[in-house]
Amino acid sequence: MSWCKKTKEWLCLLLGRPALRAPIGAPATPALLRSVMPPRCGPQSLSPLRKFGPSGVTTLLGQLLQGMKAAKRQPSLQGPAPSEAAKLLDAKPPATCLSALQEERLAFRPQLPSVLAGPHNVVEGEQRQCLASYASVCASFPHLAGAHDSSGGALRIMHLVPGPPAGPHDGGATKGAPLRLGVLFSGGQASGGHNVIIGLHDYLQRWHPGSTLLGFLNGPRGVMQNNHKVLTPEELDSYRNQGGFHLIGSGRDKIESVEQLAAADKTCADERLDGIVIIGGDDSNTNAAIMAEHFLARGVKTRVVGVPKTIDGDLKNADVPCSFGFDTACKVFSESVGNICIDAASAKKYYHFIRLMGRAASHITLECALQTHPQMAIISEEVAAHRWGFKELVNQIADVVVQRAEQGMNYGVILIPEGLIEHMNDVSTLIAELNELLAQGLDDSDEAIVSAHLTPESAELFNSVPLSIRREIREERDPHGNVQVSHIETEKLVVKQVEAELTRRMVRGQYSGKFAAITHFFGYEGRCSLPSIFDATYCNALGHAAGALVAAGQTGLMATVSNLQCPPSDWAVGGTPLLAMMHLERRLGRDKPVIEKALVDLGGPAMRAFSAARSSWAAGDYYRVPGPIQYQGCDADRITLTLELELSAGKPAPRAAEPATNGAGSPTQEV
Repeated sequence: MSWCKKTKEWLCLLLGRPALRAPIGAPATPALLRSVMPPRCGPQSLSPLRKFGPSGVTTLLGQLLQGMKAAKRQPSLQGPAPSEAAKLLDAKPPATCLSALQEERLAFRPQLPSVLAGPHNVVEGEQRQCLASYASVCASFPHLAGAHDSSGGALRIMHLVPGPPAGPHDGGATKGAPLRLGVLFSGGQASGGHNVIIGLHDYLQRWHPGSTLLGFLNGPRGVMQNNHKVLTPEELDSYRNQGGFHLIGSGRDKIESVEQLAAADKTCADERLDGIVIIGGDDSNTNAAIMAEHFLARGVKTRVVGVPKTIDGDLKNADVPCSFGFDTACKVFSESVGNICIDAASAKKYYHFIRLMGRAASHITLECALQTHPQMAIISEEVAAHRWGFKELVNQIADVVVQRAEQGMNYGVILIPEGLIEHMNDVSTLIAELNELLAQGLDDSDEAIVSAHLTPESAELFNSVPLSIRREIREERDPHGNVQVSHIETEKLVVKQVEAELTRRMVRGQYSGKFAAITHFFGYEGRCSLPSIFDATYCNALGHAAGALVAAGQTGLMATVSNLQCPPSDWAVGGTPLLAMMHLERRLGRDKPVIEKALVDLGGPAMRAFSAARSSWAAGDYYRVPGPIQYQGCDADRITLTLELELSAGKPAPRAAEPATNGAGSPTQEV
């Protein structure tokens, strides 16, 4: 349907709505149209009008009125709207704001693990050890540790197992009494989050009919302020398999001080909550453990269960194969990286430096490299392990540029993880010193004062980087005290240093090529895509798992779904103690038990596959284009290569399609 026709439909709608009281000759501006739009149509519904402007819209209105007059049909503000426009006001107005693909995804129903299909029990499983000293962790969480070590002084995971209905105190799931639960998002967005909430709601309605699910708005702040809404089946149905967190919003506030915990305590008491589910990353789930400990100490009945969420992929362990959102984000980023690879090979005159999400870990960069085969992919963990500094890294990139120039190839693609800057030996030392100084209360507004308190080596580096980088390192911190590395344009800093090194080599007669660089940052594009089939299914199962754990009276656990290399019906469901995931980390000048981030395993199967192929990728063009996320076909439900390799002893699943070929007609390398 053309934009012009669509616009005329809106004008017809205006004439048929009694809300319109402006003179017929008045300009039908987007602001006027917005006042009479269907209730839940967003600003995107006005996009047809923006291309015309107010005067153009007025012209269209005049044309419409003339046509109606010629047909001897006088417009009536009280009369019925034309049939086409009336469709925009049918029983489901939100559909007018959705694309055909969004509507199709609304109808998708993820397959559940078979253990959730019938009656099931929650039973104790294997022991788990804390990553840090058990005594150190227990000192901070004595009540939570006591709740988990009743069977012999050790933390234990929990399993959902099929079985006959058990009693209410035996962890069984029957058609039980209604429950009152709360749920919230914490931290950045990740595709699939809505399906966690929907899975939780569906579980409650099936096994505890009449239950109430409260969605706390805008993250932890909503809990402290008791700002919530009751989530209904009708509203949730319009968010099935949709991206984003806009159902209830998210936030990066923390609930850890005495006053904050007291506010959360009051909210849970006022709302008579049996449990609360926190959907977040490592810091958010550390916060979940703090809340669980506080509630146990205070005798509050509310149980706390966490759900693993982060696109960075750094929240995983033996019991948590991956965090949700990683699969979708990597597929979104890989599509764009693959397209840029082909653009580089086509233009043959640019080096593309692409910064990808991942502050502490380089999982996204590694996965995108496996999917697309760029010339280089820098892995932060490898940089840290070898204690490479900025200069060493720049020399490595320059070496590849020179090598390709000798073959007449003055182009390529280089992937850089978001957190690279704090993993370089010299820069990480600088940041660690700054963290300690700021924790001691040093005034960071005066760079001269800051520089004077640094070691000579760090002071030299601090003064050598551009002013904008110095400002970011000093001033930009997130609520957890971390440097806001996403604000640091590392790729541009790297390009400048590489240009300088190539100039030096050219003067020495060691380089005669051409170097033109284009920089990119792929970040927010990957957080709110329509979730992949895997993430949609995984998140739905995680929501059910969280509901089962809370219903069984469990607290201080993270919901888990494993056996992900199998069909969803064979997935295993359970929970793992949050305390077992903790180690001691230096925060604001003191050691604190927090959930450890899972970094890239340099000896793991994904890194081994990358290491075996990267020298060939650097020298030649073996670009691979994964394309957009698929929802049908043989690869639609395929998991990431990283997860495939980790779950299948280093061998990815065989592909049904024929191998692709590169630009020269020879087979591309397969990971």
